[in-house]
Amino acid sequence: MESPRLSVARLTLSRFRCYEHLRLETDPRPVVLVGPNGAGKTNLLESLSFLVPGRGLRRARLAEVMRQASTGQPPDGTGWAVAARLSGPGGPVDVGTGCDANQGGIERRQVRIDGEDARGQAALSEVASAVWLTPHMDRLFADGASGRRRFLDRMVFGLDPAHAGRVSAYEHAMRERSRLLRDGDGDGTWLAALESTMAERGIAIAAARCDMAARLDEACMSADGPFPAASLVMRGDVEDWLGQGPALAAEDRLRDGLIRSRPLDAMTGGAAVGPHRSDLIIRHRGKDMPAEQCSTGEQKAVLIAIVLADARLQARERGSVPLMLLDEVVAHLDEVRRAALFEAICDLDAQAWMTGTDAALFAPLGHRAQRFRVENATLSTF
Repeated sequence: MESPRLSVARLTLSRFRCYEHLRLETDPRPVVLVGPNGAGKTNLLESLSFLVPGRGLRRARLAEVMRQASTGQPPDGTGWAVAARLSGPGGPVDVGTGCDANQGGIERRQVRIDGEDARGQAALSEVASAVWLTPHMDRLFADGASGRRRFLDRMVFGLDPAHAGRVSAYEHAMRERSRLLRDGDGDGTWLAALESTMAERGIAIAAARCDMAARLDEACMSADGPFPAASLVMRGDVEDWLGQGPALAAEDRLRDGLIRSRPLDAMTGGAAVGPHRSDLIIRHRGKDMPAEQCSTGEQKAVLIAIVLADARLQARERGSVPLMLLDEVVAHLDEVRRAALFEAICDLDAQAWMTGTDAALFAPLGHRAQRFRVENATLSTF
């Protein structure tokens, strides 16, 4: 009988960040990576984040993750690759992705599933799902709304793989519309077609985000333990329209809004209206306080609560627990919350990949985890 968890049985890297080549075999238990800063721990987590659609946990350009030669230049005629043997409810599956260095200056990510070329990144959502937390995300509440939308979108991907394609189509149409308006092309038919695409995809995106926020809100409210319950809701014009009537009426309002904003958008770029203007509002439910006003420790705890809620949702609705990529997540947690996080991961039966500089912080996991020491892009068990 296959396990309901998604786990990595084998990971192979080629010319990825600091790794010229790496082959790592793991069992389904949580993975602890311990080592000094700069040893290559986060690079391993980043490689795993490329097993799902998107730009990875660092949002890097494809060329940026290619291993640099001693001269500081990429090796001639080579690219980078990440390959993994995944185990899950549907049985083993081989996934590979990478970027060829010889693409005429065009970055194009390639994806293969069980040896067959996939049409695009969206296909990865059908076989893999991952959630992650990184130190950079500690600024999620202080920075702009785009980061919060991406945070929610990654969780939508886990339950609705088609969401990745809708977001990509919407953003492509918005870029093309901006180009036409900027260049003064005057092709009204093509402009109207792009705005129709934006209206149709945009409302679907907004609806999926609202639904996911509501599910997470409910899952957080019903959770027990020391992590604070979070309250989540999407806010924006498009979301208001969805709340006031049927989706088709909201599409018409968005399309009309895009037509009216053409003169302004021609000057400013982008689009004055659409789901790319919305924001994910997160509050500390217990204190009835906006998350951005909470302490740094409370903000970290709120983020962990949301990620755990997402993992529980995927386990229940998708029938598979996602990979959890937790970079330096325990360093600023007190002993009670560290123990609670480890218990939650084990209760979920999740393969969580956790990094840190102090092995002692992971001692409560005991034999429930496998441990690797990372030094100078070399791994060893301990």
